[in-house]
Amino acid sequence: MEQKEFHARNGQSWELNQIPILEESSFRQKILEGCHHNLRLVNLYAQQDENRNIKVFAILGNDQEGRLTVFAMQIPHDQALFQSLTSELPQAHMFEREMAEQFAIAPIGHPWLKPVRYHQNYRNVSDLWPEVSSKSIPGVYPFYRVNGEEVHEVAVGPVHAGIIEPGHFRFQCHGEEILNLEIQLGYQHRGIEKVMENVSVERAVLLAESIAGDSVIGHATAYCNIIESLSDCEISPRAEAIRSIALELERLSNHIGDLGALSTDIGFLPPSAYFGRLRGEFLNLLMELSGNRYGRSLCRPGGVLFDLDEGMIKNFRERLLIAQRDLKEISDLFFSKSSVLSRLEGTGIVSKKTAKELGLVGPVARASGLGLDVRSDYAFGMYRFNYIPVSTVHSGDVYARALIRWLESQRSIEFLLDVLNQIPEGDLQTKVSVLKPNHMALSMIEGWRGEIVHVAMTDSNSRVVRYKIKDPSFSNWMGLSMAVRGVQISDFPLCNKSFNLSYAGHDL
Repeated sequence: MEQKEFHARNGQSWELNQIPILEESSFRQKILEGCHHNLRLVNLYAQQDENRNIKVFAILGNDQEGRLTVFAMQIPHDQALFQSLTSELPQAHMFEREMAEQFAIAPIGHPWLKPVRYHQNYRNVSDLWPEVSSKSIPGVYPFYRVNGEEVHEVAVGPVHAGIIEPGHFRFQCHGEEILNLEIQLGYQHRGIEKVMENVSVERAVLLAESIAGDSVIGHATAYCNIIESLSDCEISPRAEAIRSIALELERLSNHIGDLGALSTDIGFLPPSAYFGRLRGEFLNLLMELSGNRYGRSLCRPGGVLFDLDEGMIKNFRERLLIAQRDLKEISDLFFSKSSVLSRLEGTGIVSKKTAKELGLVGPVARASGLGLDVRSDYAFGMYRFNYIPVSTVHSGDVYARALIRWLESQRSIEFLLDVLNQIPEGDLQTKVSVLKPNHMALSMIEGWRGEIVHVAMTDSNSRVVRYKIKDPSFSNWMGLSMAVRGVQISDFPLCNKSFNLSYAGHDL
């Protein structure tokens, strides 16, 4: 008999035997019906059990109620296939490709089944793609092709100028118009998920900080929440406050940096210089808090390593007030110029319908009218007490994605001033005990790119046997492909910068 539904909250842990195991038909129906109404697919991943069978776990999010529904289905190891959801639910597209590569299980009927990161599957069985080497990037990749008179291909990457990570963009164009863009990533697969399962808690937090180098606080906080949940460790309000301060400084530095980069891409250099200076100011504040401009070595399971004294709090508030004034002046200049608006408006549109179908998250989703924000939908830490209004724009173009960054930067500064005005007392560190056996925990964090999701599972010996990471870039790269359809190829750098996605966050 199939078990009843199981509901969870962000930051919660629960016994594995509480998760309902459904038949495949019920599993599919539950996902499709839920997403057809008011739910969305937060995560879909697989795990091999002690009998070598594959369990596929689904996590559906009810954003209005802040509630998560968790359930699973089992696939016999000698069957290794299931009916794909993607044709009916496009947001399952990347999840199913990832499971196929990690566990060599075939999603039958998947319309775009290709490698994601190029590695030997975890079951050490024959690959689904025998023509693709599991040890290196193949010489031939099954790119989508458009045939026709005057249709041509443009290839960019995988090697780029400067220090940018590797990634390949294959354009199918008619003249200057982009008909299709296929993005091939996975060149820098690091196997972080598997390493996280085989190192100590002290070592794993360093790996979490390295998942995406510009999202140190977001991923480190997600990992710390997982460990604290699995060990029933409740950190102090002061530690929660310091984490939230660091997270918003990380958001500010990246949002302002992106506005500066957009200014550079359209050749409007005065705002580029001023946004760059302001980005440095937020990075400097983060360095003074943690000793590192990107926030490394601040967040640790059980709390934080560094505190704010009264002098620092006063200094932070004064500098944030100055930055708030400067940011308003330069943003007013940037968003009021007709030459800027003519370049940004109507370029790289992603409709609300497309954003929802693809499961986009973060500022990209909010720029297309989807009001998704973990800080309000699945509130955690200080966000349970200090509310940040969700900003949305509905045009879905480069202008909207730039405007969202400006609006959210204002909200972040207001939040920081509020928290600094009444930062609570408490210990910086709380002792973390042994992890609970046969448990599963989930942590969702609103990183500056969007929804970060970490999931961990322990065995009977309290050892982590599955650690699953979803960076927002994993959800959003397909959105960039859709944004550039029908635009001029010369607009691609601008569209790309308006998304500013992570290669590292994808190539786990």
